[in-house]
Amino acid sequence: MKIALNGQNESVSSKNVDDLVNTLALVREAILVEHNGVALLRSEWPHTALSDGDQIEILNVAAGG
Repeated sequence: MKIALNGQNESVSSKNVDDLVNTLALVREAILVEHNGVALLRSEWPHTALSDGDQIEILNVAAGG
């Protein structure tokens, strides 16, 4: 299926957000995921199915001052 990942069209085989994060080998604790404009809790990732045309934004979270 095709999704927009951080503004770039990508073909993915992931079934849900959790699978996508695992496929991309991202550090789970250091990112925020938006699915079609809605920020998701990490606990929602396995239950949030991906569909053709979805828009996913993955943001790195940095602590500091």
